[in-house]
Amino acid sequence: MDVCANYTNPVVTNQRLYRAIGVDMLINIRKETENDFKSIKSVNDEAFEQGNEGGLVESLRKNEKYVSDLSLVAEIDDAIVGHILFFPIKIISQTEEYEALSLAPLSVLPNYQKMGIGSKLIEYGIKAAKKAGYGSIIVLGHSDYYPRFGFVPASTFGINPPFEVPADVFMALEILQSSLKGKQGTVEYPEEYSDV
Repeated sequence: MDVCANYTNPVVTNQRLYRAIGVDMLINIRKETENDFKSIKSVNDEAFEQGNEGGLVESLRKNEKYVSDLSLVAEIDDAIVGHILFFPIKIISQTEEYEALSLAPLSVLPNYQKMGIGSKLIEYGIKAAKKAGYGSIIVLGHSDYYPRFGFVPASTFGINPPFEVPADVFMALEILQSSLKGKQGTVEYPEEYSDV
């Protein structure tokens, strides 16, 4: 699957200078390659100011459920400035299991935040997830950010987190219409997530 897309946005290291003179930079969204692994860890470590998320990505790559087409990077001038990972998870009811994706982590280097790179990664990632045949995505994140992409509280669908969090930060998105209908249950994350 080719998950490459180009976007133009005013994104540069010295943001103020380039915004002031109106220079646009090309943002390239593509799937990761093995050569990107070190940069992806760095981006996650810097964005979260610690190593847990970078370590999570490295651990999940070793999991047999890992889908490399759903680990995307944002590049500017051939340098990785952002990363997003979608990973298969389960929604478990009393009698059945359903597959969904987790969106985590999403990271953008601090100097490039608040410039639309995270939004582009999410938008393109949703398209890549749909193309890969997934019907829904679960995210634990900011309640004032993810709804702009269509996420709603997962409790809307009767889906619960496996740990205690406010309902408005545990969200779900139906990529395919009615893909979560009748799939009430509790999300089960792979054990690698417990280290974050």
